[in-house]
Amino acid sequence: MKYILLLAIILWGCGSDEKKPAAGMTDNVKGKKADKQINLTILLDLSDRIDPAKNPDKPEHSQRDSALIDYLADYFLSQMKANGTYMAKGKMRVIFHPNPPDPGINQAATKLSIDLSKMDSKGKKNIYETLKHTVSDNISSIYSTTIRQAAWPGSDIWRFFKNDVNEIAIDPDSSYRNLLVIFTDGYLYHADSKDVVGNRYAYILPDLFDKYKLRNDVKWSEKIDKLDFGLISKRTDLDKLEVLVLEVTPSAKHKNDEDIIRKVMDKWFAEMGVKKWKIINSDLPETTEHKIESFLRG
Repeated sequence: MKYILLLAIILWGCGSDEKKPAAGMTDNVKGKKADKQINLTILLDLSDRIDPAKNPDKPEHSQRDSALIDYLADYFLSQMKANGTYMAKGKMRVIFHPNPPDPGINQAATKLSIDLSKMDSKGKKNIYETLKHTVSDNISSIYSTTIRQAAWPGSDIWRFFKNDVNEIAIDPDSSYRNLLVIFTDGYLYHADSKDVVGNRYAYILPDLFDKYKLRNDVKWSEKIDKLDFGLISKRTDLDKLEVLVLEVTPSAKHKNDEDIIRKVMDKWFAEMGVKKWKIINSDLPETTEHKIESFLRG
């Protein structure tokens, strides 16, 4: 009898009344039985990269971010369905580093912190039915508030990797797939992190590309290798972490900045022992979604 009851619960969790994942997500991603539970961390850079006055691209960068976060929420739901709602133990969170001074922004992010492993079937069903709406509303609140205030708190991505990534983005339980998604234009900087060791830095700024004469130099890659230019690496233990960097946006006047940023980040992730990573430039959300899907499927 207990086996019949268990089967009924699992079938209920995958029932036809559930919301469907996004149409753009292929069966290879949305329908495959998940080998591991998902542990998804989304790190937002609320710098002036999302300022519509400074970067008047269409769609606006806040809109691109929002669309891609919706897509990631769909992926979380697809993994939930693949495991069966009863068995789903996925985790998801939206974070900043450091936290913005506005309590409303932090409160909105708190509403996007989910741990299915601590929920009963009723709680999981509620998450499945409401997550898309919850994500859409709170991400909209985060971006609209940030743009209205125009304070641009930014993100200390380098220090996050130095001090906190292991505790926040990596679950010690080996049954989880740890995925960190970072939204940034690729120019990493925060006032709290200005460390310099030789030709290594705690930041990536256009001024450095000018200082080392990397722009408009066909031998820029060889120069980086020769000078050992790049980001300071403070750890080598991230072999259980996968990283997606989204919305890299090079200077309009220096398009090859994207290549420099990519090489610097590739070197940094490799030195830290990151299991797998992909760096994706800013594009129409539909195009970026296909690239994300390829990463998630691999």
